[in-house]
Amino acid sequence: MSISENMKLSMQKSSWIREMFEQGQRLKQVHGEDQVFDFSLGNPIVEPPPQVYEVLLRLLKEDPQGAHRYMPNAGFASTRDSIAEELRHETGLAFTAADVTMCVGAGGGLNSLFKALLDPGEEVLVMAPYFVEYGAYAQNHGGVLTVADTDESFQLDLEQIEQKLTGRTKIVMINSPNNPTGAVYSQELLEALGKLLAEKEKEFGHPIFLVSDDPYRYLIFDDLVPGNIFRSHLNSVMVTSHSKDLALPGERIGFIAIHPEMEDRTDLQNALALSTRILGFVNAPALMQRILPHLKGVRIPSESYQHLRDIFYDGLSRMGFEICKPKGTFYIFPKSPIPDDVEFVKQALAENILLVPGSGFGGPGYFRIAFCCTEDLILRSFPRFENLARKFGLVG
Repeated sequence: MSISENMKLSMQKSSWIREMFEQGQRLKQVHGEDQVFDFSLGNPIVEPPPQVYEVLLRLLKEDPQGAHRYMPNAGFASTRDSIAEELRHETGLAFTAADVTMCVGAGGGLNSLFKALLDPGEEVLVMAPYFVEYGAYAQNHGGVLTVADTDESFQLDLEQIEQKLTGRTKIVMINSPNNPTGAVYSQELLEALGKLLAEKEKEFGHPIFLVSDDPYRYLIFDDLVPGNIFRSHLNSVMVTSHSKDLALPGERIGFIAIHPEMEDRTDLQNALALSTRILGFVNAPALMQRILPHLKGVRIPSESYQHLRDIFYDGLSRMGFEICKPKGTFYIFPKSPIPDDVEFVKQALAENILLVPGSGFGGPGYFRIAFCCTEDLILRSFPRFENLARKFGLVG
């Protein structure tokens, strides 16, 4: 069988996370579960809040007639109206149910949005480091991924962004809190970005959509107040899921929200309703949609992840690893002690530590740690990390 060249390329680019995860499964069979330190996959270890189970059981018992039938492609009106109400409260903007499209996780939402917006050859500008599958999502719909570097603290570099914007740029995508770095963008920075995009829209004569991939938006640390794209740019769209804040990654439930003052937003609303159907999603999972209006304000406490971040950050910093302290998510992105981050990750594997090289995120010279794990696993891994630190001359 000969698979497509595009798929071969996509498999090469996106293989690192899954490859390390699968390596971990093999190592566990050889050495035992407790002797392998797997920080490769961003798979939440915490269980969903108890309210999720309570609502699910109640809805299953009620089981109204027709609850599992088809619905409008954009989702249940009651669910979308509930989300619009939350967005009105968050932003002060006049969101309605029509501005919300339910989607099959954030990945499904981004594909639906790219299908609705992109013509062949149009560009999607992302900020490095970035989630590697963005490139595949753009390619799925004829788009071309372009990349701007961030600064030394992984914050937006507006000069870099301006240099990368062209007449073919259709989408500028951000991810804050960021996977893999944990960086969080301020409102001031987003407003500066919005001003730049508005200027370029006039120069190029067409809209540039600011898209925020927001599945980690509630995993913020240190009482930080994150920025909001809807307050920074008129042509803005948020794509999010409840994989992290409700610990429901396997349920694939999220939504797309369009700025309620966007010009011609009705066209985009209708396009999203069609794109989610013709991509084969049809609509977001019915049962998961039904639980959301009953879970307003319910989410995993970010303090639990902040505690794990502090343990990891403090421990690795004492060993000599250079780290920009993450302000959100459940990832740390330390600098590799050698320029070849892939080789460093291979050396870590010899210590039964599973990491992901920064090269897999367009950030060579770094490596990613996913700390959605137990405190015990982190503490037991420290002697192995100390072996690495000594090996590469970080400690005496």
